[in-house]
Amino acid sequence: MVSTDDVELARQSAAEFKETFIKVRAEVGRMIVGQADVVDGVLTALMAGGHVLLEGVPGLGKTMLVSSISRAIDLPFSRIQFTPDMMPADIIGTTVLTEADGGGHELTFQQGPIVSNLVLADEINRATPKTQSALLEVMQERQVTVGRRTIKMPEPFCVMATQNPVDQEGTYPLPEAQLDRFLFKLVVGYPSEADYHAIIDRTTSGHDVVLNAVTDADTLQRMRAVVRQTPVTEAAKAYAIRLVMGTQPGSDYAPDSINRSVALGASPRGVQSLMLAAKVQALLDDRFAVSTNDVAAVVMPVLRHRLVLNFHAQANNLSADDLLTEVLAHVKRPYATD
Repeated sequence: MVSTDDVELARQSAAEFKETFIKVRAEVGRMIVGQADVVDGVLTALMAGGHVLLEGVPGLGKTMLVSSISRAIDLPFSRIQFTPDMMPADIIGTTVLTEADGGGHELTFQQGPIVSNLVLADEINRATPKTQSALLEVMQERQVTVGRRTIKMPEPFCVMATQNPVDQEGTYPLPEAQLDRFLFKLVVGYPSEADYHAIIDRTTSGHDVVLNAVTDADTLQRMRAVVRQTPVTEAAKAYAIRLVMGTQPGSDYAPDSINRSVALGASPRGVQSLMLAAKVQALLDDRFAVSTNDVAAVVMPVLRHRLVLNFHAQANNLSADDLLTEVLAHVKRPYATD
């Protein structure tokens, strides 16, 4: 039986979570114009302890968004500019020959820019798959192995990657195994007409916007713990499972469009990500348990990059979002009596 003190503590923790989220969002909003859904998505992934992939054409402020968040949370920030000639050692570090104090030479390890709290992997799809794959261990295990040396990442740790659309020249699609390790894939669109006016005023007037730290790493760690502790109703859990199964061809919950157009559906990592993101949604809505509405709200950013489409989908100009819309319409929401 849950005590009154436990309920009050949960209420206070949820209130602190929402207050922290809103403060960071407001501070980032002083720099970033518009893109409210993208800002909320990045902060949701950060609070849930996941990584995020931002896709959009150059010049939409993806890099500025990530650097603004690092200043608002006072986190050490590292930027890696990916290029086709970059090697894995350029990211994770390597052993180099240095001159010793007493004369002679010795081998010393110099860690790469991946060792930081907040890592911006800029234009990640401009690197070859071999270099992209150097991030696999660090994104999943929060550590990097070089030879016999294992380096733990500082906490909190988050990789925020940007990529240009893959049909542009000089880009390489990310491997499916790496895409699956991103909690969210967010599509950054063009600003509205009103946003363009604000962009001009903020960036060409000669007045620099200085962001202040409104929270810190310790608070962020506590908020991540709050997210993990948020309970999930059985209906929400069952709904998330059915939605993920609905993306898998041949399953009992897959609509005909999935069977025709998808080669590979979401993995169990997809349902884990749905749960974490839905917990953030519930906390922001002043609720202490996840509902099916919270799960439905995060389906697109959580699952759109986990579907591998076949030739039928490409021939009919179907996107992952189109297919997920059909999954949402097809899969029925369970109730407590199910």
